[in-house]
Amino acid sequence: MSRHSKNPRRVSFLDSFVEIKLSNGDIRERCRFNFSYFDDTQLHASAFSSLSTEEMSSFFEKLRHYSKSSLNFWRNERCGGARGLRVLADYDSFPENSDFTHPKFVPIDARWGRFRMENFTRLVGFTIPGLLGSEAPKKDGFPFDMNTFYIVFIDLNHRFYKVEKN
Repeated sequence: MSRHSKNPRRVSFLDSFVEIKLSNGDIRERCRFNFSYFDDTQLHASAFSSLSTEEMSSFFEKLRHYSKSSLNFWRNERCGGARGLRVLADYDSFPENSDFTHPKFVPIDARWGRFRMENFTRLVGFTIPGLLGSEAPKKDGFPFDMNTFYIVFIDLNHRFYKVEKN
């Protein structure tokens, strides 16, 4: 093996690969999805067990795709061109015109929003409002993560925010 370690073409080829480390990668920019607030008990919410294999596959392919960029990227990205609706829309509060109710276990000051999935399907949840992101860390010493989307509902029929145009 030692005779190959001196081969300049081999050394040059191996040196051409970029080593990705946590410090020089894009892991901080990639958004995260958290299911700890997931609620499938409401009438119009879907449970994972009620989704077909095809729907589950599509669901996780979208999550994989979305997690390659930041939440802010998706807030500015539009479906169907420059005039299309945003992939991720934020709401000031829980919508009044909704077939869902605000779960008691979700913080009341959360910033509600939705990810556009397929057709009428929406991934509904919340993010941490910007003002909280600048606060000093609390008891655990960790700041709030402004790039996590906390999933609460899978809305297959666009019943969360009914006044939105499709």
